[in-house]
Amino acid sequence: MLDRNFIRDNLELVKERLKTRAFDLEPQQFLQLDEEARTLRLEWEELRARRNRTSDEIAEQKKEGEDASQKIEEMKQVSARIKELDELVNAVDSRMSEFLAVIPNLPHLTVPVGPDETHNAEVRRARDPADFYLPIKDHVDLGVDLGILDLERACKIAGARFTNYYGAGALLERALLNFMLEVQTCEHGYVEVLPPFMANRSSLFGTGNLPKFEADLFHVDGTDYFLIPTAEVPLTNVFAGEVLAEEKLPINFVAYTPCFRSEAGSYGKDTRGLIRQHQFNKVELVKFTRPEDSYEELEKLTSDAEEILRRLELPYRVMTLSTGDMGFSAAKTYDLEVWIPSQGRYREISSCSNFEDFQARRANIRYKPEAGKRTSFVHTLNGSGLAVGRTWVAVVENFQQADGTVLIPDALRPYMHGMKQINIQPFVLG
Repeated sequence: MLDRNFIRDNLELVKERLKTRAFDLEPQQFLQLDEEARTLRLEWEELRARRNRTSDEIAEQKKEGEDASQKIEEMKQVSARIKELDELVNAVDSRMSEFLAVIPNLPHLTVPVGPDETHNAEVRRARDPADFYLPIKDHVDLGVDLGILDLERACKIAGARFTNYYGAGALLERALLNFMLEVQTCEHGYVEVLPPFMANRSSLFGTGNLPKFEADLFHVDGTDYFLIPTAEVPLTNVFAGEVLAEEKLPINFVAYTPCFRSEAGSYGKDTRGLIRQHQFNKVELVKFTRPEDSYEELEKLTSDAEEILRRLELPYRVMTLSTGDMGFSAAKTYDLEVWIPSQGRYREISSCSNFEDFQARRANIRYKPEAGKRTSFVHTLNGSGLAVGRTWVAVVENFQQADGTVLIPDALRPYMHGMKQINIQPFVLG
């Protein structure tokens, strides 16, 4: 959520920067709400101060044996007005919160301006795609032929966009999870968290998923819970409503969770295979930092996610997303895109974002600077390290062999019981 005071003091700047995100701020509505709130609050504060002064005077009059009935009667009226103002202030603050809740974050000045992904800027590439001297199969055909992937029976169980993995296919998914977690915890210093896979409405508001994107979520009927769309939600809200000590920052969390997304609005997109599923596994990286450190930490977080791709020897590139392609809460985002041979293009496998204080303000996560300074909002960051299903796709397709088998990258072999390649599984699905 944007700072109300910043909007008031920089109204035209905010309006222009939001335009780059195709969002039209209504300045008159904001100014009207802001003025109403400030006027009511000023009267509330003046009456509270008057009541405090008069209460002291009444006490003094009673002490001196004087008649204080007139002032007591006045204070009854003042107290009644204060109570009325409490309700009015809360009502206008609620309307202001609703107004602010749907405003996206301001893009950082280094973000390319543009309406969509065609204006994203390439930062770097690593490892050129291999030349295949064989017909390229996609991961579905490879997986089905090897007996490690089954979409049809999963559809019988849960419907479209779900998957069954078997044998080495399931082991590959687990190996990727363990490999990613071990790199981030043992080498990069992240603290592993195993959070709830459901979150309440306030947690999803804190990360910016609600109220605007409720259609993208799976709601548990009759409860306040939603299935999490990403571990970013529970991890970010670990410190909701808390004040952290400055010396504890940065705090780095990593978590594996399944993720659940309704994929509203994606009908007809990526209907084949694992690219866009209702349920998928992901390893998520989340950071809490001091404001002055957050962009340095964004570079570190992005490199930490890249390290997985480097060690898996997968071709990838890093893109800076344009203002029109960024997520609602982000101030700046790098996308890591891995090469998918069957599609002949790069596909997003991780988004690494700095949200500055946008999420922290919504979730009320602050820190106490040293030397007696006032508390400030932390900056939050997150990135996938990585989306496991898409990594599975990238490994299977990039390491496919002419005989239909799939080589296992060296980095994964210790997590695959030493297996060097995936052969046809020794059981028949029928």
